[in-house]
Amino acid sequence: MNNYKLIIQYDGSNYSGWQIQENALTVQQNIVDAIKIIIKEDVNLIGSGRTDAGVHALGQVANFRCNQELDLYKFQYSLNSVLPQDISIKQIIKVDDSFHARFDAKKRSYIYLITDQKNPFFYKYSYLFPQIKNLSFEKLNALSKTLIGKNDFTSFSRKNEEQENKFCTIEEIYWRKGNDVSLFYISANRFLHGMVRTIIGTILKAAEINYSENYLLDVLNKKNRCEADESVPAKGLFLYKVRY
Repeated sequence: MNNYKLIIQYDGSNYSGWQIQENALTVQQNIVDAIKIIIKEDVNLIGSGRTDAGVHALGQVANFRCNQELDLYKFQYSLNSVLPQDISIKQIIKVDDSFHARFDAKKRSYIYLITDQKNPFFYKYSYLFPQIKNLSFEKLNALSKTLIGKNDFTSFSRKNEEQENKFCTIEEIYWRKGNDVSLFYISANRFLHGMVRTIIGTILKAAEINYSENYLLDVLNKKNRCEADESVPAKGLFLYKVRY
């Protein structure tokens, strides 16, 4: 059995997320169907993690096993020819049979883009939030850094979150101000559903109201989704990189 690792980019605007769902258009389903067309085999495509509806990816990782020894260059070309324009296979690598895209991942990182004025070129891929030009990025970073380390992120996950283990370890988190687009970056060992967008929305609100730097710790400790603020829109979020 041969095991292949894929690096995938996609525009999530038209999809109900990564994971295959009944009666929904998903990225995973598109790739599985395309692979079957080319190699005439059913495969189990394993992603590094799920991205929610409308979320994009610059570096999603997945793997699948098949009986065939593939010509990687030819297969990548064929796969990209079959896939829609909003999904691209950036790289294909043959890996050891034990490699598992989800369980072997050590760190995942996301970026989020925010604009402060209407821009037709950034509309699909950023959150229009004019108030950010009045916020202190020093304050945004000070608030964010209180989340570094291992914590229970129940307050920042969806109420119907299936996973019992709500502990995640954030390794790096920061904001960078740009002329047209500002950026939020976060990396952790794992993320809960909706966690990144809820963290961003809560930090922005805390900075607007000028809450103390301990505010996010108070939200964490209450372990209640109602304590955090509203999530920001999905369209500004990108799965940036998965490290193994």
